[in-house]
Amino acid sequence: MFDRPQGGERAILVQLALPGVDAVKALAEFEELAISAQAEVVGCVTGTRATPDAKYYIGLGKAEEVRELVDAHKAELVLVNHELSPSQERNLERFFQCRVVGRSGLILDIFAQRARTFEGKLQVELAQLEHLSTRLIRGWTHLERQKGGIGLRGPGETQLETDRRLLRERIKAIHKRLEKVRRSRDQNRRARRKAAMPTVSLVGYTNAGKSTLFNILTGDNIYVADQLFATLDPTMRKMELPGSSSAILADTVGFIRDLPHQLVEAFRATLEETQEADLLLHVIDISDSHWRDNVAAVKKVLAEIDVSDIPMILVFNKIDQQEGWQPRLDQQEEVCKVWLSAKTGEGIELLQEAIATTLHGAVIKEDIFVSVSEARLRAQLYELEAVIAEQQDDEGGWHLTVKLTQAQREALFRHRQKNVPN
Repeated sequence: MFDRPQGGERAILVQLALPGVDAVKALAEFEELAISAQAEVVGCVTGTRATPDAKYYIGLGKAEEVRELVDAHKAELVLVNHELSPSQERNLERFFQCRVVGRSGLILDIFAQRARTFEGKLQVELAQLEHLSTRLIRGWTHLERQKGGIGLRGPGETQLETDRRLLRERIKAIHKRLEKVRRSRDQNRRARRKAAMPTVSLVGYTNAGKSTLFNILTGDNIYVADQLFATLDPTMRKMELPGSSSAILADTVGFIRDLPHQLVEAFRATLEETQEADLLLHVIDISDSHWRDNVAAVKKVLAEIDVSDIPMILVFNKIDQQEGWQPRLDQQEEVCKVWLSAKTGEGIELLQEAIATTLHGAVIKEDIFVSVSEARLRAQLYELEAVIAEQQDDEGGWHLTVKLTQAQREALFRHRQKNVPN
């Protein structure tokens, strides 16, 4: 087999219009993925087939068309927007005399570039190794039995068998390390439960605006970019909510159509933050004409990690890109919906109100009277930062305007009943 090149930035994209696939949208998204992986797209080949070809997936005619483009542009890489079998990858590489990478391989490469934390790097490496384990034969030229001179001959094992054994050992070692990460996350979650701090997890299609929303809700400044998978490593911060309540907000990796199964498995430690959340914010890019398909793709991944019983708020983001759209909150239906713009901040207060209501009950604004004997209650209200206005009467009592969640109000009023003298 040919010597595989080490480079590979000049790329040809290949997309087939198979039944049930929106070829135009799929190709546009795949080109974004290629650019995110820092590939230089120099050509594109599209076609239509009822079923994939067993040998080349795209068929011999399209394969010849691709090879002509590879030769004309001196391309070092062919990116195919489909899941190729190991044998199909090998056949195409022999035919093109350059590297061939399928959709899963491309997404894994982007994840490898974006991982920053120790945990993120481990998860990406695990996904890559499990993907590679089925394709280990590719590119090798030394698969014969290991040989030697007199006294060194023997059945031995092939280089391929050696590599597979080393691969299994490395995968096992990574699983052990990730298990330690899971235990550490469990301890953190138990600590948050003891502090009665609920967790809210952002989920959604990649590039829907989750990180921008995270920043405006928490006052943080995590990395934001108009590209696929800008966020890979999970981030958690405290956010303040109406009614003097608070919660932990988790920003997680974005989902995508046909997300490789290896990634879902490898990122299970991270996705547990979503599984253990008290509330999910499903962020949707309403400016994308295919947002319904994106929602379906996210629901598919959420079904895989079994989070169907967790309350969810649908957040329709980027209304600033839709002419005439205004922020609004709809709590009449079974699922709460909020329309907003994370970029401009329009509608953020509606989302905060919806989160507080879902987690702690409705936020109630009311006027109350606190007598001199209830000074402790007044102090508690100030500790919660619930007091909006105050006026003292002639007898030393206080007329207060307060804003509390239903849960806080019940707790304080129980305390008030116990302490009010007969």
